[in-house]
Amino acid sequence: MAQSQPWQEIPTTLSVEEFGQFVWPHLSKGRRSPARKLSAHAMFNYILKALYLGCQR
Repeated sequence: MAQSQPWQEIPTTLSVEEFGQFVWPHLSKGRRSPARKLSAHAMFNYILKALYLGCQR
C-alpha cells in the first residue's frame, strides 16, 4: 500500500520569530495613529484565526 502524503495544514498562528522574518518587513508604521493596544504580532494571529474559521452564522 502506498503511503499517503501528509496534509499541509493552514497556519493559524505564527511565532514572534516567524512574524519578524516573514511579515514585519512588509508592514509600514502608521504616522498619525494613536498607540496600539495590541501588538502587530497578536493582531496578525487574530486575523489568521478568523480567516481559518471563516464567518459562521
